[in-house]
Amino acid sequence: MNNKINELLRRVEEFAPQSAAALEEFRVKILGKKGELNALLEEFRSVAPEHKRELGQKINALKTAATERINLFRERFEAAAAPASSAGDMTRTGCAEELGSRHPISVVRNQIVDIFARLGYTVAEGPEIEDDRHVFSALNFPPEHPARDMQDTFFIEKNPDILLRTHTSSIQVRTMERQKPPIRVICPGRVFRNEAISYRAHCIFHQVEGLYIDKGVSFADMKQSILYFAKEMFGEQAVIRMRPSYFPFTEPSAEVDVSCNLCGGKGCNVCKGTGWLEIMGCGMVDPNVLEANGIDHKEYSGFAFGMGVERIAMLKYGVKDLRLYFENDVRFLHQFDSAL
Repeated sequence: MNNKINELLRRVEEFAPQSAAALEEFRVKILGKKGELNALLEEFRSVAPEHKRELGQKINALKTAATERINLFRERFEAAAAPASSAGDMTRTGCAEELGSRHPISVVRNQIVDIFARLGYTVAEGPEIEDDRHVFSALNFPPEHPARDMQDTFFIEKNPDILLRTHTSSIQVRTMERQKPPIRVICPGRVFRNEAISYRAHCIFHQVEGLYIDKGVSFADMKQSILYFAKEMFGEQAVIRMRPSYFPFTEPSAEVDVSCNLCGGKGCNVCKGTGWLEIMGCGMVDPNVLEANGIDHKEYSGFAFGMGVERIAMLKYGVKDLRLYFENDVRFLHQFDSAL
């Protein structure tokens, strides 16, 4: 019996199958129910007691060697048959995960904040869930005033009105409530309006608004600040123009256009042949707003401005569909890695 065990162990150690089928045939022949190992175990029952210990250890060693040899070749055949993975060879040692990239909205928001920080503006923040006073009443929106229809609002509760803020001007109100002039703040944040989603509109978007209140602040100060912003954001060649407009909380008010950075002001599809792109609204803070927030309009004056971050990003990078910012497609997001 000892010779049979040694002979079978030699065959196991020399076994080198060329296919998975040959490996399975060998496994059944050696380890199957009717295999050679079970035949040895049957014969082992009749071995003299004084030899059982020695032969039993050899049979166990034979079984272990056969099992390890079969498993070794099974793993090799499975690895060779596995389809190529986009992640590469999964048997390789671990490596660092691929890093993500900052969202283009975050990139542009930070650029806007940095530009105005050079002019002495500090960042102010406020809640996204607001009340009527901070979103409308304190900003010169009287009850039932038609100007309230300019913004389709998501209301959470009525009487009193609790709503999702429609603009970050509510942060300006909270700043005027708790801080005496001089005030110079920039207010970035997410806002909500009940609008149909399309390539040019979304129910969620981001704004950056600014407020400057002090003694002797003029319209010329506002224009110079906005011109500085335009040149820093779109390039030294950028020029701006202001068109008269209407906002309940500023008087006089204006819409600000910047020369199209894609065609150099010559006219293209993006600027619809005009050579100009609208970037923000602005104006001198209405005296009623100052008084509603405890600031003497006879002593202080100021200006405010507001812009959509998505709008600035679209103009800066030539993005034509607003929905791309919210789909989190990594192929789109990785295009802005160089903007970090």
